[in-house]
Amino acid sequence: MAGNWRAIVASALDWEQAHATFDAAVKDLPAALRGRRPRNFPHSVWDIVEHIRLAQEDLLDFMTNPKYVAPAWPDDYWPKSPAPPTRTAWAKSLKAIRRDCRKLQKLTQKRSLDLTRRIPWGQGQTYLRTILVVLDHTSYHTAQIVDVRRLHADWG
Repeated sequence: MAGNWRAIVASALDWEQAHATFDAAVKDLPAALRGRRPRNFPHSVWDIVEHIRLAQEDLLDFMTNPKYVAPAWPDDYWPKSPAPPTRTAWAKSLKAIRRDCRKLQKLTQKRSLDLTRRIPWGQGQTYLRTILVVLDHTSYHTAQIVDVRRLHADWG
């Protein structure tokens, strides 16, 4: 029983229970819409995707790197342009998000790591709290991707 909660937390990083997954939110998004900001909405899908990638990468680094240095807020957490510079950049960002999600799931399943323990180089944060921040952050912004697609009349 004690190990089941780890599996639940790990699966929650990309499950489709009460909302769309990240993969569902970006699936079949036309390239022409990736960098378009809807009227009266502050972000394009690219803005949000890159922000998810950068934040997730940062939180994973924070949990695994004893020499962690926080990026500058907000400049290092958002892309410079609302559109991906290339199709390759778009694909690389999606791939990195999925890769880092798998790393987080693996970290969550690591039985030798007490997830309730404080991160030694942090300021009181635990591993579990930080994983839950990733989960919550990605879910929030995934909903924004769906909203942007709806505003562009591109969501079923």
